[in-house]
Amino acid sequence: MAERPEDLNLPNAVITRIIKEALPDGVNISKEARSAISRAASVFVLYATSCANNFAMKGKRKTLNAGDVLSAMEEMEFQRFMVPLKESLEVYRREQKGKKEARKDKDKKADSEEQEKSREEDNEDEDERLEEEEQNEEEELDN
Repeated sequence: MAERPEDLNLPNAVITRIIKEALPDGVNISKEARSAISRAASVFVLYATSCANNFAMKGKRKTLNAGDVLSAMEEMEFQRFMVPLKESLEVYRREQKGKKEARKDKDKKADSEEQEKSREEDNEDEDERLEEEEQNEEEELDN
């Protein structure tokens, strides 16, 4: 857990970026307003986490999952966030699945390249062995 209350605040850079993305160009925000938004966002995250944790505990789990967060949003009466949250979750899951498949493909490619390299080395070893046998046979014939 956090040692100081400030440790629970979200990073200022992140808050500033979110605020800039939400506001139209040319609109400025005071430090005081940015600080208030930062604190409000931190409180919201802590409250949502606490509610989601309650759902996990009801399910006798120690790990929060996406379903817990969605249930917490509903309990907190933030139903209007449900659709965008579910859409974002689907996008995230698709990205993770794509990354996982890309990793598998990369591993398969690396394995097949390794096997090909091994085959080439085996063929080179076999070629060397055959050359040595031929040389030995020629030497025996010469003697």
